[in-house]
Amino acid sequence: MQASLEYTPELARATAASYERVKSVIPAIEWPVHAPYVAGINELKKERNAVILAHNYQTPEIFHCVADITGDSLALARRAVETDAEVIVLAGVHFMAETAKLLNPEKTVLIPDERAGCSLAESITAEDVRQLRQSYPGVPIVTYVNTSAEVKAESDICCTSGNAVEVVESLGAEKVIFLPDEYLASYVAQQTDVEIIPWQGHCEVHERFTASELQQYRENYDQLTIIAHPECPPDVLKVADFVGSTAQMTGYVQSQRPPRVLMVTECSMSDNVAADITDVEFIRPCNLCPHMKRITLANIFQALETLEPRVEIDPTVAKSARRSVERMLALGG
Repeated sequence: MQASLEYTPELARATAASYERVKSVIPAIEWPVHAPYVAGINELKKERNAVILAHNYQTPEIFHCVADITGDSLALARRAVETDAEVIVLAGVHFMAETAKLLNPEKTVLIPDERAGCSLAESITAEDVRQLRQSYPGVPIVTYVNTSAEVKAESDICCTSGNAVEVVESLGAEKVIFLPDEYLASYVAQQTDVEIIPWQGHCEVHERFTASELQQYRENYDQLTIIAHPECPPDVLKVADFVGSTAQMTGYVQSQRPPRVLMVTECSMSDNVAADITDVEFIRPCNLCPHMKRITLANIFQALETLEPRVEIDPTVAKSARRSVERMLALGG
């Protein structure tokens, strides 16, 4: 059934509660563009027995108005296993959709735009991992989830920025190879006695932040708290008051309620947190992820209508990659 995408007084009333949730971060003039898709997507989810998993970097109209499960990559991986839905739409980037498929091999997993990639995932190949094993025989390989299924399949265990130190220390090894984010590897190395062998991959969003830029913000804004993602360069992390995953950053703002905060991560993250925490002023150094922004209400709507594009993984690759992800999830925490 083709849902109507016309903005009518009836649709305005039907979506009023959704707009109330995001009115502090989405101007009223924009809502007539979003509302028909919000209504259509929520109706199609019922018809398709579908859920939408949305990463923290998605725009507010997706994150707050159509998503069923939200969070960082670790939270999405854990919650993906729990869903009873027949269809999973991943509002994020391709490696996240692959992870959802690894954990739900019998379900239909959709990625609204197959071009939604990741600079970290593209920085390393399965062949690179095989060569590392030859260069460091017997050294376990910890792979950040921001990688392809093929890379995960060549690894021993996965991690996220939120559990990287725990995963490294769980192996009981004197040294580990940590892939592919060089800056996250550096951060982990500072938190553990385990020797970390890094790879030189970078996130194209986080690597653009500089310490001098943040110092300038401190000079311009009183009572400014800076919280940063560990994918940022080391000099940026030194300037920050708190370092953590996107989920940990959100938790910090929720619990500490700083009067003014600067979140050193992808730009939409601040909008999504600000929609819920209105008593904190957010200063936004807006670095956008071009891959995350490929996901829109329009292509989520189309994906639910057509049940395409589907994520498929070679069964042999999937078996080994699933093992690496499941080892991470088994740690709990």
